[in-house]
Amino acid sequence: MSLLLDALQQRPTDRVRFQLWWQRLLDTVDATALLADHGFASRSAFLSELLERIRLKLLPGTPETTDASTLFTLVLNHPMDAQWLSKLDATLLARLGDLLRNECPPPAQAQDTAHTEPSTWQAELMEAVNFCASQIRAAGFSPELRLRMSASARDAGQFHALTSDLETLLSAWRENPQQPTQQCKHALQHYRKQLDQCRQAAASVYTHLQAHGISVNLVFQLRQLRERLLRVRALLDCLFSATPQRDTAQLLAHLVTVGQKRRSLRALIATNSSMLAAKVAERSSETGEHYITRNRGEYMQMLRDAAGGGAVMSITTLVKFVVLSAGLSAFWGGFFAGMNYALSFVLIQLLHWTVATKQPAMTAPAMAAKLKDLSNPGAIDGFVDEVAHLVRSQAAAIVGNLALVAPAVLLISTVLWFSVGRPMIDAATAEHVLNELTLLGPTALFAAFTGVLLFASSIIAGWTENWFALHRLESAMRYNPRFTAVLGTARADRWATFMRNNISGLSANVSLGLMLGLVPAFAGFFGLGLDVRHVTLSTGQLAAAAASLGLEIFYQSAFWWCVLGIVVTGLLNVGVSFYMAFQLALRAHNLTGVQRDNIYAALRQRLRRRTRSFFLPEPEAAGVVTDTDTHAHTPAAPPNAANQTTKDGTTQE
Repeated sequence: MSLLLDALQQRPTDRVRFQLWWQRLLDTVDATALLADHGFASRSAFLSELLERIRLKLLPGTPETTDASTLFTLVLNHPMDAQWLSKLDATLLARLGDLLRNECPPPAQAQDTAHTEPSTWQAELMEAVNFCASQIRAAGFSPELRLRMSASARDAGQFHALTSDLETLLSAWRENPQQPTQQCKHALQHYRKQLDQCRQAAASVYTHLQAHGISVNLVFQLRQLRERLLRVRALLDCLFSATPQRDTAQLLAHLVTVGQKRRSLRALIATNSSMLAAKVAERSSETGEHYITRNRGEYMQMLRDAAGGGAVMSITTLVKFVVLSAGLSAFWGGFFAGMNYALSFVLIQLLHWTVATKQPAMTAPAMAAKLKDLSNPGAIDGFVDEVAHLVRSQAAAIVGNLALVAPAVLLISTVLWFSVGRPMIDAATAEHVLNELTLLGPTALFAAFTGVLLFASSIIAGWTENWFALHRLESAMRYNPRFTAVLGTARADRWATFMRNNISGLSANVSLGLMLGLVPAFAGFFGLGLDVRHVTLSTGQLAAAAASLGLEIFYQSAFWWCVLGIVVTGLLNVGVSFYMAFQLALRAHNLTGVQRDNIYAALRQRLRRRTRSFFLPEPEAAGVVTDTDTHAHTPAAPPNAANQTTKDGTTQE
């Protein structure tokens, strides 16, 4: 930049040509749109903005345009541009400002009136402030935001006064744009204060979202509103600052940065879905607490609940083979298999039993939430205790599932043998099962893929519960005239409460079942060859194969490879699901600087000294009765079971 200015200074003809070009450029493009709108979404909804950014990624821009924002993006399109603009020193800025100063007062104009007229740049800045203020006022009056503001923010009417306060500032500024009067300074201070109050009023919407459910569209609008408020302050700094050239360079550097973010898909998704991810992690964490056993009574209850889940899964195994024997097409075979899984999972939920593989995606956020307080004395030891409780609970769930699904399948096969003269599956199908479940095949890959589906079902569950709360469907079911006319007031109230308490589990179970059935069918359509390996279902299938082939199966190496495959399947189902949910929870809670080395050391010490605690509950001191000993452990109980009455009279769980 310094060399360019030197060259133009030494070549007056080129300097004049450059200034004429600059003047023609400013007359052609609209600089106000650049200052007021650059970096902001042209769409008011998250999904439409996402599609717009995809279009910008795929289709190149053209310099044949009068849109100053498009030209600005084409010229300054590298992160380094923001850095060198922000680091220009005062001398360079002064020389650059002198070069780009494009207007001179006419010779006949009186000197005493020259200072009363704003420059072109000053007029553009004030016009940009006016544009931004109009956008802010419109956003503040939108029903989506206004109805969710706090009562005090609505009553104060901060957005109403923006227009009149800006007119007052404009009137005082026009008296002497080059040297603001005391009245102008007072109006500027008042207007900045009004902007801060508008920002606080908009921030009160977040409290409502945290209590009643997150909307990505609303978060998107709130972030746009906040950025526009900050843009107005930056424009005012350029206009009224004692160092306008420095503030202008900082503003241009900021425009480069936000212009690059404007094209980023990752930035859009990350910034606007962070609250939703945090809410999903929070709801999963509350559910996950019910799956962690901390004493002998809860441990035994977990074993019983898991055994009940295993019994239901034996029926699921029988229906799975019935669906396979029907010889349906890939889609319909996958659909009915998925419905079989979904109905089984829902039945297990309604009976308050459990399936082991569903727990990790819920317990991982609960563990991540406990990492917030590791700075407290004894917090690491407490976290290690929770890890031991979690591992023991997960082991109890798997053992309970597998310990009953295999005998139940053998019992069903025996009953079928004596009643219809044949086992659950024939010998050919049994050999096919052995070839599928062996560890020597792609079992490990399919088991890890199933872990991803387990994690995805937990995300669907959290999103559905948030959507249910956001649209207040519980209240709608309780008071809708059509519901009350058909069900009656009391029954409609019970159904509303039931759906609120079970919507998360129902959506998780149905989505998981359908994914287990349909995802392999869709993958086969694209030639991917993916399949699922669920540890409980695989154990039931292996038991069915053993019932068909008889005792000689124990002499086949294929059987033992399948046993090892089931062990690996269980580890990968649980491990992959837990890892993905744990990482999401860490990012959602913005947890950084976790003392990993200290945690690992404490875990190793616990494994050496108290290995038993990771698999069996430790003996409790005599005469000590915990609160949890007096209540039955119900892992499938919904989160937020305590009802609270909010200020508006609705029931909030």
